[in-house]
Amino acid sequence: MARYRVGIETRERILAATRRLLGEVGMEGVTLKAITDQASVGAGSFYNLFDSKEAAVFEVVREALESVDPDPAGEGNDTLADLVDAFVLFVTGSTPVARIYLQLAVGRGLTDPVIAARVLRSHRRRVERFADAWRREEPGLDAPEAEARAQTMLAALTGLGLTALLDPGFDMRAHAHRLLPPQPATSVSAGAGRRRRSAHASQ
Repeated sequence: MARYRVGIETRERILAATRRLLGEVGMEGVTLKAITDQASVGAGSFYNLFDSKEAAVFEVVREALESVDPDPAGEGNDTLADLVDAFVLFVTGSTPVARIYLQLAVGRGLTDPVIAARVLRSHRRRVERFADAWRREEPGLDAPEAEARAQTMLAALTGLGLTALLDPGFDMRAHAHRLLPPQPATSVSAGAGRRRRSAHASQ
């Protein structure tokens, strides 16, 4: 039990050090030595928990995404608006982490098959979430069409996210909400959805 607790504490120190370094010096300054020095752990302890510095970075990214997840329990009650808002919040609320994720995905993912595989796994999970939300909101939609719409929406959101990271004045939320399907004006639930999106947008 004591060994398990020490392992958890060591893992948290490593992730905290990685998170801090990403914010201070960016991906270029995140080396194994910098992480272990900041975390006050040896390289052996690091490798007992993570395969590489990139693995620690991806865990920081995963935690940042999880912190804005509208349905962390996986109950299947998140809407497209919820998922879009979560993506926007990830990009605009955790800027250094989001910037690093895009650097890894676009830069290193093109040349490193291990990183490419990690990025693709994350992307596929996100596509599934968006496709499921599409089918809940449009029950007659078949699975291939829902997946195609999810892929298109995520591609657009990624592009908007890149613009937001390059231009601090860019209103990503307003543009992202334009990607949502129009809601029938006569639907009570649609009115509630619009009110919820409006409330999110005003925050």
